[in-house]
Amino acid sequence: MKLSKLSHPIARATLAWAAALLFVVIWYFAAQTATGYVFDVKPWSSNYARDLAAHLIIAALLFAIARSLPRFMLATGVLLSALTAGNAAKLSILGAPVMPDDFVAARNMLLLLDGWLLIGAVILVVAPLLLLGWMIAWKHPRTWVGLGIAGVTLSLVVGYPGLVKTALDKRFGNSVWNQPENYQKRGLPIHLLQETARNLSRRVSPPTEAEVADALADLALPSQAGWVKVAAATRPPRNLHLIVLESFWDPAELKASKLSADPLAPEFRALWAAAQHSHLLAPVFGGYTANTELEVLCGFPVTADNVYFETGLKRNAPCLPRHLAEAGYHTQASHPNAASFWNRVNAYRRIGFETYLADKDFAMDDMNRAFLSDASLYRQVLERIEPELSEGRPLFNYVLTYFGHLPYPLNDKRPAVIEAAEGHEVVAAYANTLYYKSRELMAFLATLRAADPDALIVLFGDHLPALQPNFGGYTESGLLAKRRGELEGEMFRTLVQTPLIVVDGKRGPVPVGDVPAYKLPGLVLDLLGDQRPSIMELATQAEGRAAIRPLPGMHFALVDGGIRVCRGTETDPQECAESSEWVRAIETLRDDLLAGDQHSLLQIEAPSESFREAAVAPADATPERYF
Repeated sequence: MKLSKLSHPIARATLAWAAALLFVVIWYFAAQTATGYVFDVKPWSSNYARDLAAHLIIAALLFAIARSLPRFMLATGVLLSALTAGNAAKLSILGAPVMPDDFVAARNMLLLLDGWLLIGAVILVVAPLLLLGWMIAWKHPRTWVGLGIAGVTLSLVVGYPGLVKTALDKRFGNSVWNQPENYQKRGLPIHLLQETARNLSRRVSPPTEAEVADALADLALPSQAGWVKVAAATRPPRNLHLIVLESFWDPAELKASKLSADPLAPEFRALWAAAQHSHLLAPVFGGYTANTELEVLCGFPVTADNVYFETGLKRNAPCLPRHLAEAGYHTQASHPNAASFWNRVNAYRRIGFETYLADKDFAMDDMNRAFLSDASLYRQVLERIEPELSEGRPLFNYVLTYFGHLPYPLNDKRPAVIEAAEGHEVVAAYANTLYYKSRELMAFLATLRAADPDALIVLFGDHLPALQPNFGGYTESGLLAKRRGELEGEMFRTLVQTPLIVVDGKRGPVPVGDVPAYKLPGLVLDLLGDQRPSIMELATQAEGRAAIRPLPGMHFALVDGGIRVCRGTETDPQECAESSEWVRAIETLRDDLLAGDQHSLLQIEAPSESFREAAVAPADATPERYF
């Protein structure tokens, strides 16, 4: 039957819309099947309907402004596939879904890659944007109507994020400590919308003077002046060497991988044993090194799933580098990565480093793909500091290694010497990395201790390595569960526990136990005999209180040799109330001192005026390099 002139375009448009939406339905189930097979990651099947509906709404908006069905299918397929694959990859490697902050940090992630991995990542980011621009019918009025609707919707989310967050939380639920489950309940589009609204709603005013006073009272300090020590130092200044080891952990714990040899150098084993196998409890797993840095340099825990150097550190603060600089130390940071990675140029300056040596300050003469070897880094750092060791001015030498990142590449100088069971190739690659990393470390320590025998040397891993997807590599040995929501008891300690060695000059290694990273600067100052006022004492619990390790949305406490896990749920033990109150109080003081008006410095009686003046000085936001 012949269609009329009126019905013909309507029929064509109907068929086009039906084809566009059918394409998205087919793509959706194919994508879930693929990510489930490759990454073992997908929403719960019971929530497919809501997730598919969200994808169809996005597809309808895109098709409304598309030039043609073929262009829509290509651009939309690439865009949704890139988001889905990126989310699945992050979930399987780091155990957390894509979050709004990841889009801000995308440039940092690209700096970690090279070769085909870098090319692939750039294509993954750029291709969807180019195809969207190519797809849109820019000259058609309906496009601008559609873009206007999208703009109004975005404005409502930005203008009223708290209302949006509350409504979505009520409808879809929210677990702060179990983001993978959030994604599985919501699906990716709803998850990103909900967490974007949450992110925007967090941007509130810094703590008030009254809130800071309440936080100080909640810490139950003996008095307002009780957190500081006497102003006199009990020992002459000596050098401090703080060495942060990328992804440094003990692979021998992976029993199921059946490693053919012990990866760690015998000298390291002996030194660690002399320290009675002390551990650092980091705030992160598999990445986000900067959060461990914030804790060990400023003495406050990181409690959110974002990089505090980028989003939270906004003020000049009397952290460990500035504190030591006031005592006459030369404070120097060395890290052979791009200077701006994780906003380190600004962050290091704000916490008091006088010198920052980054990639352009080192000869890249011994590379494992994109990563300068530890042997070369240590040699070049020694060449720089050796003249200072005999000049009389004390030195704070902070070294952050780069070699040790996934995918654990080696060069021809470092052939693989350790094998693992079939299917454990990533574990084998990591074990071989640790084989060389531990030996290069011990060679450096031997030279450093001979050149600076009285120095305090502290070294530790920044976080556990990311191995196979979904905690693979660990699950086979029973160390971790497959899903974050299934972790129990000691698994949480395993998740964040890395080797820690403190060498106290000629005393040698000293046992310090399991130390949450934020307590390390207070420990360092005690060993240096530095009794001056310090904000690093605020998060050091009073005698008798359990060591607390906050993590995003939860925390655990070490009690009588065991562990008490607190998830903020109705089933938490009653003892969690006190530790939860402590976490909230210390978060308030952290945000006041590092990002707010620094009321804490005025409410606590401190004998050093220079302490306050250095801290309250306005932060310089100019991203300049300094050496």
